[in-house]
Amino acid sequence: MKAVIQRVKNASVLVEGDIVSQINAGMLILFCVEKGDTDSELQWMANKIKGLRFFSDENDKMNRSIIDINGEILVVSQFTLAADCKKGTRPGFDNAEVPQRAKLMYEKFVGLLKSDIPVVKTGVFAAMMDVSLVNDGPVTFVLEKSNS
Repeated sequence: MKAVIQRVKNASVLVEGDIVSQINAGMLILFCVEKGDTDSELQWMANKIKGLRFFSDENDKMNRSIIDINGEILVVSQFTLAADCKKGTRPGFDNAEVPQRAKLMYEKFVGLLKSDIPVVKTGVFAAMMDVSLVNDGPVTFVLEKSNS
C-alpha cells in the first residue's frame, strides 16, 4: 500500500471538465492498493495519516496534524504508484491490486479517514481525472506499508 501525501492550500478533481471534488486547506492523498494488502495495512495507513504532524504551529514548526488544524482531505486513487520501473522503459503494473478489490479497499480507507476528519472528499475511481492543487510549502511525503 502506498500513499503520496501533499500539504495543500486547496485541491480539486475534474472529470470531463466538471469539478467533482474540491477542498480547502488540508491534504491531497494519492492512494494505491497493491496485491496482498489487508485491512491491517489500511488501518495503519489511515492512523498514520490522521496523526502525522506536518502542518505548521505558531512557531512555524511542523507540529500539527490534520485533526489539529481541522483540515480537509481529498483522496484520489492512483494505481500507477504500484509501477515497477526497474526493467526497460515501460512501467509494469503487475503489483497493482485488481480494480474490484482495489475499489473496495479504497472505499474502506476513505471510511477510516471519515471517522475522525469532518471533510473527506474523493476523486472518481478508475476515471481519467485532472487533479489540481496548490502545494503548501511544498510539503510532500511518501508513505508505504508492505504487506509482507
